[in-house]
Amino acid sequence: MACYPISGGPYAASKEFVIHLCLCDDWVNSTANVGVAGDFPELCELLNQSTEVLTRNAQHLDNVLETLDLQQHSLGVLAVLCVKFSLPVAAATAADQNEILFSQAQEFLLGCNGEQVRCAPDTYAELCHLLTSRLVELQVPLRGIDLLRCALRKVQLNDSQLTPIHSDLCQLCLLAKCFKPALEFLDTDIATIGQEYMCRSAYLAECMFDPQGSPFDAKYFLLYYYYGGMIYAAVKNYDRALYFFEVACTTPAMAVSHIMLEAYKKYILVSLILHGKLQPLPKYTSQVVGRFIKPLSQPYLDLSSAYGTNLGELRAVVNKYQESFSRDNNMGLCKQVVASLYKKNIQRLTKTFLTLSLSDVASRVQLSGPTDAEKYILNMIEDGDIFATINQKDGMVIFHDDPEKYNSPAMLKALEYEMAVCTGLDSRIQSMEEEIMLNPQFVKKSCSSQDDDLPAATTPGIKGSTFTM
Repeated sequence: MACYPISGGPYAASKEFVIHLCLCDDWVNSTANVGVAGDFPELCELLNQSTEVLTRNAQHLDNVLETLDLQQHSLGVLAVLCVKFSLPVAAATAADQNEILFSQAQEFLLGCNGEQVRCAPDTYAELCHLLTSRLVELQVPLRGIDLLRCALRKVQLNDSQLTPIHSDLCQLCLLAKCFKPALEFLDTDIATIGQEYMCRSAYLAECMFDPQGSPFDAKYFLLYYYYGGMIYAAVKNYDRALYFFEVACTTPAMAVSHIMLEAYKKYILVSLILHGKLQPLPKYTSQVVGRFIKPLSQPYLDLSSAYGTNLGELRAVVNKYQESFSRDNNMGLCKQVVASLYKKNIQRLTKTFLTLSLSDVASRVQLSGPTDAEKYILNMIEDGDIFATINQKDGMVIFHDDPEKYNSPAMLKALEYEMAVCTGLDSRIQSMEEEIMLNPQFVKKSCSSQDDDLPAATTPGIKGSTFTM
């Protein structure tokens, strides 16, 4: 493959480096026959050290991209694009430059060599982060959704593997209010974490805020579950939303994370909507949550306390902390909390009455009138929260028992699906247990613990003298 010359001037000193990049195909072809990307880490190290050189030769980066073959030199193209995204953009030509940059990123993410980019997952994820930030800055998040879906699939080894790109995709879907592409990934439970998340420390808690650890720390892990919880809350799948916020809150940590704080606030609100009370966090939750995050969430804790009293006090708390709720962009969820209390009060009426007028319903649950009562009841019937019919002629509501007899083909199919999920989960747990039992570190730690538990041996005939094995 030909290498195009570079003009002289102040950039002539880097000519040899660019030619070296152009001739990387000889090195790549010599290792491709091995069948394993064992030599790609060396190329990654070379490209990581070339950032400064590429930045100094910013005017010639487009020439380098034209020279490199996308399939054979994906790592080289990746390094160049990361530098291009990091460069400042002139205001006069910003629109044209961004359009060119988006086109180059799109061509790369759709056509790059998956085997190569998987050898540089941190750089690949950094490119996706830079692209996402630029799209958010220009307020065109919808443009990057399909692109990141494809980019994610290239580095994901299986559907249950989490990567930092997941959080970028969720962020764009949230801003674009286009949730379906993200739900495709969110609906799959995470079982493994991608290489990008692996820190030098053995525990996430130790590397979460460790500047010496991996450059891709727990931030993107937390963002995935935080954004995922927001998406599920937006589509009113509160059970799943609560789980995602709980994962974000209970991630091992030794310092306060603002993401965890915001997740805990939403956890309180979703818990009230779903269960009518604040669900306690698991016992394995980090101490920082109780020590620092809970005091910073006092308005939300006051809201949960007022939820169990009456509507008047609940509205008073919402009005009192309206500025805080609005600042946190949680006012919408707070309104749903108030609406959920109306619904739960209506549900209580179904356990006491068989027939009730709309006026009585409105009076008992403190609604403004029969019209509001009818609206709430119709929405609850549609959502399957209650079973009832409304007689429009005399304004009466007739409450019914659950008509499900659990003998339909649809119910049998649902039961079979849930059983398959439980069976798969059991198999996964057994497989993880086997991996842990065979882990050398676990075996070493277990053996040392057993040695410590052994009683000290006593030398015969000599009282008090002991020796250890």
